Amino acid sequence: MMLKGMYVKKMFSLFSKIWHQITPSGLLTLTGKFFRRSAREQGHFLEAYVWLGLSRAAILLIPFRRIAPLLGRTMTITPDYELPDMTRPLQISWAVRTAARFTPWESKCLAQAMSARIMLKRRGYPTTLYLGLAKKADNELSAHAWLRCGSRILTGGLGHGRFTVISTFGDLT
Repeated sequence: MMLKGMYVKKMFSLFSKIWHQITPSGLLTLTGKFFRRSAREQGHFLEAYVWLGLSRAAILLIPFRRIAPLLGRTMTITPDYELPDMTRPLQISWAVRTAARFTPWESKCLAQAMSARIMLKRRGYPTTLYLGLAKKADNELSAHAWLRCGSRILTGGLGHGRFTVISTFGDLT
């Protein structure tokens, strides 16, 4: 019975999180903003939404030791020089971060980094996915993931400096 109550509470929380998006005025606002974007940006957004769902499902259902080989070569980093054209990586970064705000499931740092990595790899961009740990004030550990392409951190950049890197996954493509 307690499990059912927790499920209902979680579903209510999820519903209230996206309620403003599905009200008629909120839906019109979102639809208008979406269609004002270029076709490429709309495509990136929809692709990011799908990859975020698949990434989240993988995180929940598959042991990390099985996911890790798909993230790139362990303890490898890509060069951190500025790429000649960062337009596409920055568009993908925007799409992933924006789509993550509208998913009914949790799309935190690891799902975002995995999704952006997949999208960039498909387009031939070298990336490095970082996993880091930090100790909170109450001595609990906090984990974080971020993705770098060239010299730019595309996802998870906010506060990444306080984390100690414990693993990297690089892919020179």
